[in-house]
Amino acid sequence: MMADKDTVIPLLKTAKGHIEGIIRMMEDNRYCIDISNQLFAVEAIIRKTNKAVLKAHILSCVRHASANGDEEKFKELTSLIDTVLK
Repeated sequence: MMADKDTVIPLLKTAKGHIEGIIRMMEDNRYCIDISNQLFAVEAIIRKTNKAVLKAHILSCVRHASANGDEEKFKELTSLIDTVLK
């Protein structure tokens, strides 16, 4: 994995903490909108984390593959785009 672990791991730990908090909120029968807002926060953190991982992948793995004539990484990216744009 080429993404900066010092960036990605804290983001994932933050998301994990939010999820644990959401579980407690659910167990405590907290207000739905408060829970929903926390879910949106987790989604934002996950998107930010995925963006960092994919950016690192493009700047390292895809760049390297392109320089070596390997088209497989481009197929992976187009498949990923298909998934994102469903």
